[in-house]
Amino acid sequence: MTFFHLAGPSLVVVLLFLLSTPITWALAIGALTFFFLNMDMIPLSNFAQEMAEGSQSVSLLALPLFVLAGCIMNASGITRRLLTLADVLVGHMTGALAQMCTVLATLLGGLTASANADAAMLAKTLGIQMAERGYSRAFAAVITSSAAIITSLIPPSIGLIVYGFLAETSIGRLFAAGVVPGLVLALGLMITTHFIARKRGYRSLRDRRATGAEMRTALVDGLWALSIPVVIFVGTRYGLFTTTEAGAVVVVYVLFVAIFGYREFTVRQIPEVLAEAVRDSAVVMVMICAAAAFGFYLAWEQVPQAMSGWLGGATSNPLVMLLLINVMLLVIGTAIEGSAALIILTPMLIPIIDGVHIDRVHFGIIFITNLTIAGITPPVGGLMYISSMVMKVPMMAYAREVLPYLAMMMVLLSILSIFPQLSLWLPNLIYGTAAVQ
Repeated sequence: MTFFHLAGPSLVVVLLFLLSTPITWALAIGALTFFFLNMDMIPLSNFAQEMAEGSQSVSLLALPLFVLAGCIMNASGITRRLLTLADVLVGHMTGALAQMCTVLATLLGGLTASANADAAMLAKTLGIQMAERGYSRAFAAVITSSAAIITSLIPPSIGLIVYGFLAETSIGRLFAAGVVPGLVLALGLMITTHFIARKRGYRSLRDRRATGAEMRTALVDGLWALSIPVVIFVGTRYGLFTTTEAGAVVVVYVLFVAIFGYREFTVRQIPEVLAEAVRDSAVVMVMICAAAAFGFYLAWEQVPQAMSGWLGGATSNPLVMLLLINVMLLVIGTAIEGSAALIILTPMLIPIIDGVHIDRVHFGIIFITNLTIAGITPPVGGLMYISSMVMKVPMMAYAREVLPYLAMMMVLLSILSIFPQLSLWLPNLIYGTAAVQ
């Protein structure tokens, strides 16, 4: 078999990436190239079959349902209420608007399920306000995109759902595992923002802390929204429904809250919200289908086995292995968008971490955190592009401003790798201790 038969599909994908081809098309065309080159051994119809099989999983049903729930919440006044709550909590701090951005992203993390959606929403609301109040536009783009990373960890996260499906790992445990790291990330962002804001003289919005009455009013107003993650955890923990069924339960619950709780959503808005959810879900699902076909090529050529053999021969120490994988992912993340890397690399890395007895849930949190950090890393960071486009910021200006936040996230990534209990404490508390998979 010639070199092009072996490496041709990968070279095609790399070339298409360099030409800024959408990830889905790059993966699909690369996979189709493999099937064309091997028509004598594999029927070409298998390409369509592999694409279709990529979507045939019960776990993936949760994805469009949680996306739909997020779309309903966005259309029912939830953002305004949570923004008020964020103002009450941190409006008195230095750089209040930037701090509010992090708090709002944390509150929204359990609702939108999409880091890209959060980045766009934060940039359009708080990012524009920051620029109008004298904040650097590049700084505003950086903090809105960095805060959106929290959504990838706070449940329900699309990244965690996709990883759980690919790694055959409990999505409920993954959801619980993301909470503490998500809150630690939020704290790290706020500390970094504090020092930058104090140095530049970015002011607070309030002369004093909010009173107890103001806090109670804002908390009660946002209580319906804040109860949604609780519904997910309680229902899955006590067996009332599975994680997949939780998506349907949350949609019904959110509709009830939107229509009868906040009363800012009407039945007439349902078609528009459904159309938005279908578009957002289709983008992810089609990418998964394309990646499944490309994954068939990788499995056929035994790429996962080769990578597993190379890394497995490097070390048998779980911590050293995690650090090696982190370095590899950070390098890959500068060239390949995080969603594509997640879908392509998960099947390759699972045998490796199993071989050194790393918990799949713990690894999933590190994996998702690492790849989402790539979303704010030039030159291909998707979150970077979204916030920079809204704020009209050149890439070089963004790259300079993002350095302190990247440094903080590297420290967080190291801490998560060294101390697995940060990720595993809550799922073990809720679901019980599980053996390493």
